[in-house]
Amino acid sequence: MITEVPAPALAAKAATLKRRFLSLVYEILILAAVLLLATLPLVFLTQGWAQHFARAALQLWLLLFCGTFYTWQWASTGQTLPMKTWKLRVVRRDGTPPTHARAFVRYFAALISVATLGMGFLWALLDSDKQFLHDRLAGTRLVDAA
Repeated sequence: MITEVPAPALAAKAATLKRRFLSLVYEILILAAVLLLATLPLVFLTQGWAQHFARAALQLWLLLFCGTFYTWQWASTGQTLPMKTWKLRVVRRDGTPPTHARAFVRYFAALISVATLGMGFLWALLDSDKQFLHDRLAGTRLVDAA
């Protein structure tokens, strides 16, 4: 079933690949700092645990922490700090802000993109609209926020 795209989505200009990749580099730097801070409580909590249990708990904690961190920002403002800096915004295809559920789908699909050595990000080079695979799967896109 083909649905017509409302006017707000058509009015929003898609962000360039260059700006999206530069924002992604900044995103990685911010995420590294945030994850270092998020790791501290669990390191203290899991002292004395068997190493494989502690590692699994830490990995699960960081995945949940990142998921909450990103989905909250995308659903509330449509932007993370790097996206604000590069004047980008995540929107649904109709131009409205993503819901928490759609933001979670975007996060989960982005995890798959990262796990496949960035193939989901490189997808944008082949995509007709130059969208990342996780945006395509989540029904979102990155647009100019200016």
